[in-house]
Amino acid sequence: MIRNYADFRDELLQCGFSMGGGNAKGIFALIPYDWTEQEMIDTPVKWHCGDPEVDPWEWRMRVLEEQDDVAYAKVFFKTSGFITREWYPLFYAVRRQGETFEEAYEKGQASHMAKRIYTLVAGGEIALHEMKRRGSFGKADKEAFDRAMIELQMGMFITMTGRKQKRNQFGLEYGWNSTVFCTVEDFWQQRGLELPDLPAEECYERIREQVLRLNPAAEEKVIRKFIMGK
Repeated sequence: MIRNYADFRDELLQCGFSMGGGNAKGIFALIPYDWTEQEMIDTPVKWHCGDPEVDPWEWRMRVLEEQDDVAYAKVFFKTSGFITREWYPLFYAVRRQGETFEEAYEKGQASHMAKRIYTLVAGGEIALHEMKRRGSFGKADKEAFDRAMIELQMGMFITMTGRKQKRNQFGLEYGWNSTVFCTVEDFWQQRGLELPDLPAEECYERIREQVLRLNPAAEEKVIRKFIMGK
């Protein structure tokens, strides 16, 4: 049983990937229960308690800030998940099929809103609140903006890289932390990994085999959506 962050980190590195958010979605989650269910389970792990040792909500940022071998973003079923350094190149090969964002956009596989966002992220790490300000995204853009952010993460074009405190005009910190994003290539390059060009079909099969090791009951149609992202 996972009882703290160290247990979670070690198990994740063994498994290679996991759903986040406390729902296995028919695939696999290291923490398979959310805050509404935790009182029924005998565990020291407590969602949203604020203790970085036992709060899975805190772990999503700890892996980004303390590890160089784990990525976290909205990569599975349009919701959160973890992928380790060992397995990320395989998902990358399947999702990207060797294409750059520009090539995907030219083929009509990416939205115009996604292009506006990607252009900002490709310029270097950028916090979400700064992205909205620099891109002049307003309330009227919220729905399309949120869809495009998920689109870019699911396509493995951008990923989360940490968090940044907001500051007012006087340089004083305020409010909630803001998530920071960068391109997936920059994320892994900063961690010493150049994403290789791997055969997508072979990568698909390797991921599928690992899913079935983690969850022998996983259905093929669910596995396919998990791996392909669609």
